[in-house]
Amino acid sequence: MYYPYLRGKQFELILLRDNAEFLSENNIQPIIEPVKSDFKALIRTVKVLDEKEVDCTLIVNPQAGQEPIRTSSILNELIDDSFKNYNNLSIGYILHAESRITNLITLLKKYDTLNFSILHYGYTNGKEVANAIKDSGNIKNHVFIDGFAGKLYQRHLKKDGIKRVLIRNGFKPQRKNSLYPHNEHFSDLHITFPDEGMDGFGDYLIIGDDYTETGGPAYAVAIHLTYLDGDDDMFIYHFVSDQTDSPTDPAGKFFEALKKLATAINKPKSLIFKSMACSEYIELYQKQHYPGLGYVKKLSMQHHIELIANFRKREN
Repeated sequence: MYYPYLRGKQFELILLRDNAEFLSENNIQPIIEPVKSDFKALIRTVKVLDEKEVDCTLIVNPQAGQEPIRTSSILNELIDDSFKNYNNLSIGYILHAESRITNLITLLKKYDTLNFSILHYGYTNGKEVANAIKDSGNIKNHVFIDGFAGKLYQRHLKKDGIKRVLIRNGFKPQRKNSLYPHNEHFSDLHITFPDEGMDGFGDYLIIGDDYTETGGPAYAVAIHLTYLDGDDDMFIYHFVSDQTDSPTDPAGKFFEALKKLATAINKPKSLIFKSMACSEYIELYQKQHYPGLGYVKKLSMQHHIELIANFRKREN
């Protein structure tokens, strides 16, 4: 199973709404960390996911951003109100280095009719966690963030009936878009997660784990597109604009990057999967239409999800 990890930014929520039926058909189970205090778009998105019977996890103690959304707001406004009758939603709880186990136990008891996914993101005492939750019957998933939950820690949390998921960040951000190489390795976790003793895997798509509230001026535009090589190992193309020395003309820079993408897609023996998102990229190139950089990122995230879904279909 694939568990993409998304923050609740505008185009990430649009991505989930637009592809809800696809997610359901391919048993893709998104994890959403809210980052906006205005919940309207998030409520609309989770409603669509529930209607399409998409299993998803909503994190109730977000850590992203300078001022993370308060747990009490998420519980009161969403879990206890807007989402109280939803069948496909599970509560996600992040166990980080400063977490108090007692807070988790309180929630597990209070919401004992709801499924929980525990995200292990820097808490160090796996044995303590295992002992504290051993009598809780509503834990559905243990989600381990690669690099923040070691093998010994994971070993304490093996239990029949609870799925184990490993999330690994494959995206390597650069300080400036102009510094991205043409292509580089992304991840092999979609193939190797069973070797890690896991039932599923996830990533941060083509965004990465680093969270910023807003992007800076686009001195260069980069379109990121994942692909599989002959061994099904996953790599990523970075199609970067030729203009890199001024924050002006984002549309012109987009078309420069898009031309490189279109050329790569249309090459004989191209390794790029012909996803619906790629078809839309080609249509934008043919019409010379600039939809804005947020929409561009949304298309690349959609392509990544389609690529993984297609790989899993072939493997099954």
